[in-house]
Amino acid sequence: MKFHLLPFCAILLLMNLGLCDSLVAASVEAQKPDLTVDFKTAVQKRLQSLRKQPALIHSAIGVTRKETPIPCVYSKEDLNFQTGKVRILLIGGLDGSETSVASVINAVNWFYGSEAAEPFRQTFAVSAIPIANPDGWVLQKGPKNASHGNPTRGYPPVSPAYQSVTKPETEYLWRWIGMHAPDLVLDVREGKQFQWIVPVDALRSARTLGKQLQPQIRPVFGWELVSSLAYKPPSDVGRLPALAVEVPKQNGPQFLPTLLTAIQKSTFRGPSPARLEIMRRLQRTPIQVATQLSKVYGHELGRLSYLPVVSLISQIRLGELTGDRSRLSHVETITQNYLSKNPDPLSNRGGGSLIAGHLLFSKLAKVTGNQHYVNLAKQAAGLGFDEEGNMRESMPHHVEMSDAVFMSCPILTAVGRLTGDPRYYEMALRHWRFIQKLDQRPDGIYRNSPLSDAAWGRGNGFPALGLALVLTELPLNSPLRQSFIDGHRHHLEALSRHQDPTGMWHQVIDHRESYRELTCTCMITFSMIRGVRKGWLDEKQYTPLIERAWNAIKTRVAFDGSLVDVCTGTGKQTSLRGYLDRMAILGTDARGGAMAFLVSNEMAQWRNEQANALQQKMD
Repeated sequence: MKFHLLPFCAILLLMNLGLCDSLVAASVEAQKPDLTVDFKTAVQKRLQSLRKQPALIHSAIGVTRKETPIPCVYSKEDLNFQTGKVRILLIGGLDGSETSVASVINAVNWFYGSEAAEPFRQTFAVSAIPIANPDGWVLQKGPKNASHGNPTRGYPPVSPAYQSVTKPETEYLWRWIGMHAPDLVLDVREGKQFQWIVPVDALRSARTLGKQLQPQIRPVFGWELVSSLAYKPPSDVGRLPALAVEVPKQNGPQFLPTLLTAIQKSTFRGPSPARLEIMRRLQRTPIQVATQLSKVYGHELGRLSYLPVVSLISQIRLGELTGDRSRLSHVETITQNYLSKNPDPLSNRGGGSLIAGHLLFSKLAKVTGNQHYVNLAKQAAGLGFDEEGNMRESMPHHVEMSDAVFMSCPILTAVGRLTGDPRYYEMALRHWRFIQKLDQRPDGIYRNSPLSDAAWGRGNGFPALGLALVLTELPLNSPLRQSFIDGHRHHLEALSRHQDPTGMWHQVIDHRESYRELTCTCMITFSMIRGVRKGWLDEKQYTPLIERAWNAIKTRVAFDGSLVDVCTGTGKQTSLRGYLDRMAILGTDARGGAMAFLVSNEMAQWRNEQANALQQKMD
């Protein structure tokens, strides 16, 4: 099989290759004014041939400023970080050229569709980002994109992800490569002649491999992506071997068979440093992850809000799981220090987050029996009633946002359980229905607020977590229970349809091109585990989702408590773009750490219960 790498405009010749329709569409689109180009359709048409390969999973690594998904393809083998195969990532179209795009698409089709590639499929896994600069490719701008940027430059990115107004492609590519953790990255671009490029600062394994590849240019400077991967770990995971290849417009050699053959003849092997780090993270038990997180999170209460409180509650729970009562004492000391300065916490500013912060007092009330904690929790729950004791229309400070399900419903049911007063349960139902009417879409997913129909990730994690906590407190014989269960199931079933193949949920739930976000994944996963543990969710249905999500969470939680892609604090946005542009934090973060700590404890308890059930069967 020969590769046909022809100019973009050679339509008649491309008819013989079966590529005409997609390139004609892209060519026509490229002639239109910038604002009327249908970038997404042009890219989808160009990838049609890859959809004929049943082994491929189609996804996206991110989104351009024109809201064009940046496509990627990979196989199930790429989701298995433990595989013995060498995992290779091909990147095409970063330079905006049709030649590099066609080269990568042809290479992937050859690898997954050709009989000649069968021996290679036994020892390699190939994934690809075939059009890394989709807007530039559609517009035939070369390395420039449609937002006055050049995605071939700017590695490693220094601006907060994913907020670049000129070249977000660099930020998405950099972070995604880190979490994908291939064994070798190959940047494919158009050149005047066929040649392999080995950067002078490439990892030794890549330089060794380069000796098997001819013709070759050495030394080479200026290839920022492949050079940067050798010294700066993307997503702070690990360094990566990387090479580049230039292919001419005219028919050139088949670069992928050449590369695979060279690898077999060389000493190059996986896993890469990046994949080794991911493998190390995956080996941890839930209790190990929780313990590592406990060293960073759950040690302060400067302001009463859900952020520090979730971690403090998780400290207590970790102590319960491990028999370490010093954790409870630690949290009580922190709490008493706070109360000595803030005897009336509810008088402080904080809105819904302040109300949710009172969950600390309900938890302490349960484990200590201290009535003062009960009284503090009652003050927050009492906001749902007027002076005559009648239920209000809703809890205050909801600001019409879906997070209000978590901010208020759990404290109401917690106080209901502490006091035995069913009015708190009724108010929880009333408040939830109020938010449902405002924010739940017909498909079961929550919009963040009525200002936009966009389904923000954490705007769905909050309702899922909130109802899981409500059902935990609600008595089994409560007449309200089935209403909560039905609503919760409906929401989680809708969310399950949008889980990414990696196990994550996205920053915008139903937009796969938005980044894979950690906090919403933790909150949704916690809700599913709690539901399976307590029996209101079907174990057979949800266990596979939980296992995939838990593995994904572990890959994004480092040993030192740093995290990958935590959406920053987010208020009501007026458009999809507003949610796409929210900063994705890389490093330690109180919000992300709290939710990761929470789900790690829950997973640990579930694992303990599974082990006990298995032991009972054996006995």
